[in-house]
Amino acid sequence: MNARLRWFSLLAVLGIASLSSSAESPLKNTINGTPKISAIDAIRFGPQGVLLIGDGRGSQLVAIETGDLEPKKWGDKGLENIDEKLAGKIGTTGKGIEILHMAVNPASHTAYFLIRKQDDKKSLILTLDGTGKIAEFSLENVKHVAIPLPKGESSAVSRVTDLAWMSDRVIVGAVCSEEFASKICSIPTPLDPKAGSTSFSTETYHVAHHRWETKAPMTCLMPFKDDGKDYVVGAFACTPVVKYPLTQVEPNAKVKGESILELGSGNQPRTMFTYQKDGKSYVLMNTFRFHHKTKPFGWSPYWTVRIDLGVLSEKEKINDKALLRLNSMSKPATEQVKFVDEYLGVIHLDQLDKDRALVVKEEEKGGLTLAVLMLP
Repeated sequence: MNARLRWFSLLAVLGIASLSSSAESPLKNTINGTPKISAIDAIRFGPQGVLLIGDGRGSQLVAIETGDLEPKKWGDKGLENIDEKLAGKIGTTGKGIEILHMAVNPASHTAYFLIRKQDDKKSLILTLDGTGKIAEFSLENVKHVAIPLPKGESSAVSRVTDLAWMSDRVIVGAVCSEEFASKICSIPTPLDPKAGSTSFSTETYHVAHHRWETKAPMTCLMPFKDDGKDYVVGAFACTPVVKYPLTQVEPNAKVKGESILELGSGNQPRTMFTYQKDGKSYVLMNTFRFHHKTKPFGWSPYWTVRIDLGVLSEKEKINDKALLRLNSMSKPATEQVKFVDEYLGVIHLDQLDKDRALVVKEEEKGGLTLAVLMLP
């Protein structure tokens, strides 16, 4: 290589290094070691392969640099008996584990499964990539931060229900043992144990119950931006979809939400996310119907809806005037909320790429399948 080529090669290397160093890390003041985690309630992902762990019993958020950044493509073929295959990795059977959560790392498209062993009730995390490789994600000697979740007025957080990464913060749905038990914690990014965090209590109008409630936990949440303002959109059992403004929130404030949609009594939301298809924006949400035996929506208690994203921008028809999915005859009351037949039986889901979702679903004939489904 002549001198001129060596010079341009050096400039290219320096340029790449400069770009890499200029990308701000999602974490600050990390430590290397094994985080002290009491119990894993929920897992989600931030940017650059950062795994978020909600530890309610330990009243903390733990964020780990996984280093899992190499994308591996998924085909369209599913994987039958996914519980048996995951359990086999740790030397047990499908009946010996419970799949508590699933989250897809957007950097690599690897699926992370939060597993609880039935014999000792210990939790662990297994991964599955697009090539079909199953591995255990070790929590030992990892680069991480641990951030305490702020206490309520009289008690600490006892359970984390969901979490999400926003542009400037991580939001955590949590529960305390006090009158205003439902909490939202806000932790600034990049995540730094020295930066502190805040929380506020939620008061929510439950449309199906015709009353304001403070104890019901938010079972799933997601960020939402409307007219330049940031919101948390959460869903609760029995089943209002509610938004809470994140502007001018003071520590330990009590914030009334705006219930904008009621999916019907007897349901518990599990996961929700936004996506685009054919130039339109939607929310996809799967739920568990605990009134399934008396009033089923199909053969499975697990069902999914697609919601027009514009519904979340409603400002007038809220709370006791909120949009209803079903009318008094239990028939669809709006075309803005669609029951998704092909997602019936979906227990866990997350967005895989711009066109597809990765799901764990029960089959009508029995068994659990990992499937790749087109976004509806």
